[in-house]
Amino acid sequence: MTNHHDSTGAAEPGDITTPSGHGDPVPVGRGESVPSGHGEPVRSEHGGSAAFAYGGSPDLVADQQITLRTASELADALPYLLGYRPEDSIVLVAVHDRNGRGRFGARARLGIPEREEDWPPVAQQLAQCLVTGSERRGARPEGMVVFLCQDPAGAESGQQVMQRLRPLAQSLRTACGGLDVPVVEALCISGGRSWSYCCPGERCCPPEGVSLGLPGTSVLAAAATYAGMQVRGTLSELRARLVPWGTQAAAEDQESALDAAVMTLIPRMLDEEDGAKVAAETLDLARRVIGRLAGTPPVGGTHRADLRDDELIAHDEAAALILGLQDRKTRDQAAEWMEGDEAPAALRLWRALARRCVGAYGEHAAAPLTLAGWVAWSLGDELEGREALAMALGADPGYTFAVLLHRACNEGLDPESIRSCLRSERAEREAAAPDHDQDPSLTPAARSPRGTLRAQPSSVERPALPMGPDRRRRRSGPGAGPGAKGKRAGQSSTRPAVRRRVGRRTARSDQ
Repeated sequence: MTNHHDSTGAAEPGDITTPSGHGDPVPVGRGESVPSGHGEPVRSEHGGSAAFAYGGSPDLVADQQITLRTASELADALPYLLGYRPEDSIVLVAVHDRNGRGRFGARARLGIPEREEDWPPVAQQLAQCLVTGSERRGARPEGMVVFLCQDPAGAESGQQVMQRLRPLAQSLRTACGGLDVPVVEALCISGGRSWSYCCPGERCCPPEGVSLGLPGTSVLAAAATYAGMQVRGTLSELRARLVPWGTQAAAEDQESALDAAVMTLIPRMLDEEDGAKVAAETLDLARRVIGRLAGTPPVGGTHRADLRDDELIAHDEAAALILGLQDRKTRDQAAEWMEGDEAPAALRLWRALARRCVGAYGEHAAAPLTLAGWVAWSLGDELEGREALAMALGADPGYTFAVLLHRACNEGLDPESIRSCLRSERAEREAAAPDHDQDPSLTPAARSPRGTLRAQPSSVERPALPMGPDRRRRRSGPGAGPGAKGKRAGQSSTRPAVRRRVGRRTARSDQ
């Protein structure tokens, strides 16, 4: 099996109609509707949280009716069901019967396994997870819609992709049928075209497939735009903001800074008295960098914004923060930058630190990735929250904080319960500390009931890092990500590889 799985739940979108047997549209009330087996309408609902691993999409316009007449229009609706454009993915969408009308429920996504022998067990597991999760929410689905999304590779055509994935579609239909949840439609989306595995009619579903409309040009897209719904890019584009630097020169400089920080910080962190000073220094530095990021004018485009943030953080600063955050208590206090004006800048810092966990420091990315996932989720971005937390588990599968947050996010829990716990811990810590120790520069969100950022005068200082062209190349492919490891060419055997690992493991009593 490959990848993780996620899904989106149900809430309350606008009114939509859909066809009955590829003919006239049939009104179905509130929610999105799509063809069910090219016959009865199936309704979908956006947003909110449902069974397992859920995200959400904003509601469509109330009292707006939208007609989805064809399977290709159903395919065009998929990004609006998920909130992003899936790639190399199996997507299952639960269908519920309500007064003779269908509606979409939970959605589940899983990367398509490379090995065909993995398809039957993966299909069984994914179907079981979605059905079980829906039952746990008190809404067992009556049907399922299947999407297989994969673009052609090399000389392969979209039609060849469709034929190659046909056994996977059949495995999914068999797995769902074995759970008494029939597949009402199964679509392959490849190379800008869609094919139905269920419809034998060449008139409506020709062998060459049906061309998808240009993104954002459908009636559904117009309604979603009007309602303020945003469709993100692909998951690989989102992950690119969190993977380590790929350019050799920048990565080597950062790894050297991490090596130097290990030699100076780890002995101090292992000392009880000096370790408390390191924790305070780490939080003070993080606050100053957050203030620096917050005080910088925004730039357009996520890639440009990330490059600009990278230029604002010196290598030694990043190294000190990465190592300091390996301490559980320090990391937990840093997690308190989760709301108010400080949270967006804190999220930018955690992303930037994840990108700095290069070379042999891949496992160290678990801490900043977990913080990035937590803050994104706390700010309402469940998609980035789940992805960052999944990447944290990829860097360190046993990282307890990431395990707990990932489970909570996937089960649709309200992050406010976690925010409340962190606020309480902060209040208890501040109440127990002497007045002279309650320095707002040392405590995340200190003395601020809503967590408003209070930048210190030093918050706007600039690091001694020259501005320049793009210093890194984002990695892609299955080997990319914080968990990737490797040595630089000519790496000396005397470098503190063991000390690095020990530093990460011993700097905190638990995760």
